[in-house]
Amino acid sequence: MSALDDILKAGVAAGAAPGLVAMTGNAGSVTWTGTAGERAPGQSMSADTVFRIFSMTKAIGSTAAMILIDRGKLKPEATVESILPEFAKLQVLEGFDGDKPRLRAPKSKATIRHLATHTSGLVYEFWNADVPRYMQLTGQPSILSGLKQGLFYPLMFDPGARWDYGIGIDWLCQAVEKVDGRKIDKFCQEEIFGPLGMSSTAFEPDALASRLASVSARGEDGKFAPFELAPPPHPEFYGMGHCLYSTSGDYMRFLRMFLNKGTLDGKRVLSEKGVATMLANHIGDIRVGKMVTAVPPVTADVDLFPGIPKTHSLGFLRVENDVPGMRSAGSQGWAGVLNTHFWFDPAKNIAGTIMAQTLPFVEPPFMDVYAKFERAVYASLK
Repeated sequence: MSALDDILKAGVAAGAAPGLVAMTGNAGSVTWTGTAGERAPGQSMSADTVFRIFSMTKAIGSTAAMILIDRGKLKPEATVESILPEFAKLQVLEGFDGDKPRLRAPKSKATIRHLATHTSGLVYEFWNADVPRYMQLTGQPSILSGLKQGLFYPLMFDPGARWDYGIGIDWLCQAVEKVDGRKIDKFCQEEIFGPLGMSSTAFEPDALASRLASVSARGEDGKFAPFELAPPPHPEFYGMGHCLYSTSGDYMRFLRMFLNKGTLDGKRVLSEKGVATMLANHIGDIRVGKMVTAVPPVTADVDLFPGIPKTHSLGFLRVENDVPGMRSAGSQGWAGVLNTHFWFDPAKNIAGTIMAQTLPFVEPPFMDVYAKFERAVYASLK
């Protein structure tokens, strides 16, 4: 595994990130852990470093919903408004008449499945320039404000029409709360973090602050500089699209639960059937395409595995074909905006994480290190 260590060290030396933590595991155990660089000025990166995992939160939120689906308490085909009547307020934004948004009623009703698979019509402001324009004209707060009103983005297309990346999981976990009766932080602690031994995963960073990595953004000079970005503390509601702090080791325990078909160290989170259902393609013939940035300092364009058909399960991006030298068909993965990334491959019984705290998201220097890391992981299996 020395090749993996070398890739991390070379990535930091080349300026891909100030610091990196990466890990591999299988159903039975963690198989390798590596670190390079600094988590903060003067502090070495360590295996127990805490990261703002942002959109890696989504898979945990989707798992919360899947637990209720597994128990027969929530149906993927249920309409969102049948559980959360306020969702019926959302309309499709067709464009603008001058400075007035042009809205219409959606032609189809969004379902729980649409929320979980990013086919509901809800799109982040980072990926569609009409969304920030709408927000500016109407005073609509961002989901990152932590305000309940932050949920009420317009729809950018009719539910089920296509895939585009947005705040569906934030609404999904409002439905979890409504159906279950527990707040989502309590639900996750009791149903996911506790059973899986994820003791360094939290909704607030207070107890983890001494291990928290600092955030860096690449400036116009090509160098990293300190940057402040974090989930809103003590929000009106916890947005399960972005709100968690965690470590590479904790997240690996979460991924290994899927490789073990719903269980880890004797604690069952999902049934085997529930895992199989969750990891299937849930968007049919729709394909996940290139995401073109509307805010280049925050994110580069996202075009993962060009030429490989990609769909979405109830929790993850899913590749439908083998990626040569890398993950197998049916593998699942995603990432967080500060370049925290993961995948797991049930066919090959392997999971991997690679984490930094940098912007822009998926910029080429980082993605080059990620690709080299993943290829080396698969080369080591031969």
